Amino acid sequence: MPKAKVKNSLLPAPDARSLLRWYDRHRRDLPWRAKPGKRPDPYHVWLSEIMLQQTTVPTVGRYYREFTARWPSIHDLAAADIDDVMTAWAGLGYYRRARLLHECARIVVSEYGGKFPADEAALRRLPGIGAYTSAAIAAIAFGKRANVIDGNVDRIMARLYRLSQPIQKMKAEIRNKAAELLPSARHGDYAQALMDLGATVCKPRNPNCQACPWRKSCGAYAAGEVDRFPVQGKRKVKPVRRAIMFWLMDRQGRVWVRRRPPDGLLGGMMEIPSSPWLEQPMPELASVRSVAPGRANWRLLPGEIRHTFTHFDLYIKVAVARGAMAGADGMWADRTKMARLAMPSIMKKVIVWAEARGEAG
Repeated sequence: MPKAKVKNSLLPAPDARSLLRWYDRHRRDLPWRAKPGKRPDPYHVWLSEIMLQQTTVPTVGRYYREFTARWPSIHDLAAADIDDVMTAWAGLGYYRRARLLHECARIVVSEYGGKFPADEAALRRLPGIGAYTSAAIAAIAFGKRANVIDGNVDRIMARLYRLSQPIQKMKAEIRNKAAELLPSARHGDYAQALMDLGATVCKPRNPNCQACPWRKSCGAYAAGEVDRFPVQGKRKVKPVRRAIMFWLMDRQGRVWVRRRPPDGLLGGMMEIPSSPWLEQPMPELASVRSVAPGRANWRLLPGEIRHTFTHFDLYIKVAVARGAMAGADGMWADRTKMARLAMPSIMKKVIVWAEARGEAG
């Protein structure tokens, strides 16, 4: 890689046509992506974009196939029971997306006859669709000239123009630079080409600059400083929260579960009851008995569970009891049927933890 310092103004401007030629040869074959020459299905584009928010492509693939097999059209999804949707979503995380997905489907069917609007502004008025997602749907599904900015585009622009500040401080400049590069046609292909370039070539680590169609236009490459960009801001220390979860079983071996409030983290999902998740030392069992789902001879299992959320780590101890009367804010669930409930992955960890310690029957 060259080491001489080169001013960006001396480099040729990135050309959308060269990126599109590269895309025609190297585009990824993704289950939601229309084949060359085929018209994209807006339902498939929307569904995949919602799933891909904060989730990787390999993870989304299986969920996307299962969703479209179970609910082939937006009419099918709109008519689905929300609990079924939440259960199918379990494991994808960010569960508010699932609730908004279902709400959006119902609105598109009831107010738009099952057809998504093609306009970015109209799309943004739908639940769960923000600036990025509305631009992506408009470009990919409807061929509109839209400036689609995601993390891949942020990184590409930071390297092309050697942006001197962390990305969060350069959002306006990135948007302006990206807008200057938009082609006059093939807007959906161009948006997907940028995504593919960032995912497969201009990667966060060990970018494959020799395979990049914009290598000769890249300021970071010309200066031999690709690894310096994007400039990293100060990393925040991730908070740690702690809680005790209560594994309560009746004489038939059923487990007491309850539904979380509809808003907030894991909203609307089923859970093993727990003490509040707080940034403090692990609570003593005696101090949280008042929030347990029933009066019983609670005992703590040895060890603890760690679960990582985006913004904090959660450490859990599990208290177990049997044969107690539970409160009125939940239900007894047959252990063999708990997999059918809309439970997030953290609750499934608790189930496995209890099973491994002989507390599952």
